Amino acid sequence: MSHSITSVLSQIRTLQNQVGQTAPIADLPRSNAIQGLAEGNAVAAPSFSQTLEGAIKGVNEAQQKSGQLAAAFERGDANADLAKVMVASQQSSLAFRATVEVRNRLVQAYQDVMNMPL
Repeated sequence: MSHSITSVLSQIRTLQNQVGQTAPIADLPRSNAIQGLAEGNAVAAPSFSQTLEGAIKGVNEAQQKSGQLAAAFERGDANADLAKVMVASQQSSLAFRATVEVRNRLVQAYQDVMNMPL
């Protein structure tokens, strides 16, 4: 189970990097984070909602690219060969499945918190 969580987190980080967001403080080299704090500068890390929004936008872009490549292949475009279409399709499918898995885990975490006794 922890391997699947690590895998999903790795995919989210990859999507985050593709979208071009900055790395969270935990992923920065310690010297930069400590130096920023020592100088009084807050090291800005993206919020969870920004990271999630970026990941969803990345999934959407991957699906649109896949659809465009498939349509170009169907039209007989010379630049859209079958290998590119299949790779783009698998990438968008994997990204979508990872997003659904993250959503499921968030819903489960929400339900667990709501069911906690006070």
